[in-house]
Amino acid sequence: MNLTDLLLPTYIQLLEALSSWLDKAKKEFPEDESEALLKARLAPDMFPLSSQIRFSCFQAQEAIFRLGRRALPDFLEQLAREGQGAGENPGSISEAQERIREALVFLRSVTPETVMVAVDEPVTIKLPNEMTFDMTNEQYARDWALPQFYFHINTAYAILRAQDVSLGKADYVQHAFAYLRPEMISDC
Repeated sequence: MNLTDLLLPTYIQLLEALSSWLDKAKKEFPEDESEALLKARLAPDMFPLSSQIRFSCFQAQEAIFRLGRRALPDFLEQLAREGQGAGENPGSISEAQERIREALVFLRSVTPETVMVAVDEPVTIKLPNEMTFDMTNEQYARDWALPQFYFHINTAYAILRAQDVSLGKADYVQHAFAYLRPEMISDC
């Protein structure tokens, strides 16, 4: 299995789920209340939902560029800046859905050849605060890229649940229903 076989389906499935959660919120609440969800936080010192959505989209795309040994493009750097400032400028659910759509279009365009890397090649992550991490591509995918992505997806889910959007585990793992035995469908 190459790293894109692991990362791409995970990113695509959960970004699709995130989009459906926002659709559900929009259906369940009046427009002003659903838009206000973008400012909701789990704790005062955490980023709001609008940031979590942008960071989820950023993390999914960032991994592909890093593993492909390509510099992050301007649009991705802009997305990260939007996430940082989304507390003051949360945007709208329509804009959040557009960010998700753009990420999905990009992810679906990735081919294994785009990210053909040896799992033991080194990769360096340097954060804006100058913290620097050295790891292999495999360690990066397993210990950085996926956990970072899951953190922001899970936080978005938790914010929506905390704001009384009627989400359950089936909403989170909706992609798993593709594996449900046909005879079980009538039981759902």
